[in-house]
Amino acid sequence: MIEASAAANEPRDIRIKRLAMRSMRRGIKEMDILLSGYADANLAAMEPEKMDLYDLLLRENDQDLYQWVTGQAPAPDHFHALVDEISRTYEK
Repeated sequence: MIEASAAANEPRDIRIKRLAMRSMRRGIKEMDILLSGYADANLAAMEPEKMDLYDLLLRENDQDLYQWVTGQAPAPDHFHALVDEISRTYEK
């Protein structure tokens, strides 16, 4: 796993590719679908600070992420806005 200091020196295009890959290779298919859709739609335009937060979110357990995104459990305060945005990715 890349530490925060290493991620800061990582070229933006490489970081986007890494985060996109981590979004689609999660462990449970539902999170692969939800996070890869969000990543495809948002990573290219994401500000560095938000990308840092997304990177931290991807380090969380899939079962926890799934419960947060589907509203079965509240997300921690520091992830709340990002999780809400991810959960709206597939709203109609």
